Amino acid sequence: MAKNAATPATKATKAAKAAKATKAAKATKAAPVAQAAPVAQAAPAASAAPSAPAVTVMPPAVAGTMIVCVRDDLQHVLANSRQIGRHLGIPGTSCPRYWASPALRRWQHRQMIDLRNVPGGPWHCAGGPIRLLDLAGMRHGAYVGASMRHAQWSHVVARTPVATPWSAFLQKHINDPQYTMDMATAAYHRQPRVQAMRMHNAAVYGVRLDLGDLEMFQAGAAAYANFHSLWAVCTDAFLTAEGERLEPASAHFADRISYLDRAARYLDSLDDSQRLLAVTLHQS
Repeated sequence: MAKNAATPATKATKAAKAAKATKAAKATKAAPVAQAAPVAQAAPAASAAPSAPAVTVMPPAVAGTMIVCVRDDLQHVLANSRQIGRHLGIPGTSCPRYWASPALRRWQHRQMIDLRNVPGGPWHCAGGPIRLLDLAGMRHGAYVGASMRHAQWSHVVARTPVATPWSAFLQKHINDPQYTMDMATAAYHRQPRVQAMRMHNAAVYGVRLDLGDLEMFQAGAAAYANFHSLWAVCTDAFLTAEGERLEPASAHFADRISYLDRAARYLDSLDDSQRLLAVTLHQS
């Protein structure tokens, strides 16, 4: 179950602005307030005042989809996407991305949220009790699909040098305002490996290679397939039954792996009666 391909700069523009605002706020907070020296006394020779510590702002991860643990009494209410913000405080709409269990019976349909019959494939829904969701099937399908994409990617980028991931260019843009987003995008696109991926996307009508997945592609076939296998059931963020929001600390691949590890472990710990809901988040 692959994410839609998108230009990394498009996803990162709003996130970079937010990161810059955070950086400015932290720097203002960290700077000490200077006090005037007493007029009546001669000020001793003063050493240079210590400068405020540098504030490093990481490029934030952009969450497009979230998995939410919901109470049983909200099951029918949340089937109406207009109620999600009111009851969960999350700006978004229900997302029918789950596969319903192949063993789902007709009398169990009322326990599902936004259940849909997809011709030629499994029933889809936005959520329901874990025992009625085919999470194992989703993970397997995502793993197989990602393995096929990685094989295609390996053929497309054969003999090209390893490329610098987009997050590094975004980090430079955040750290240096004079290094604009257009400059970062142009530098990223000039790399031979990225050019090969873009050329494939321009010429082929079918499976596109997500430029934002470059760092994951370069980690190897198994890492790429396992990442998408976990992402299929944990997506970009996870709201626990206790109200804790799990999400990557930054857009860097290492932080995204840490998030998926934690979210997958939490998902495995839930009772099979726990209801889950997939939400497509509205970006402000």
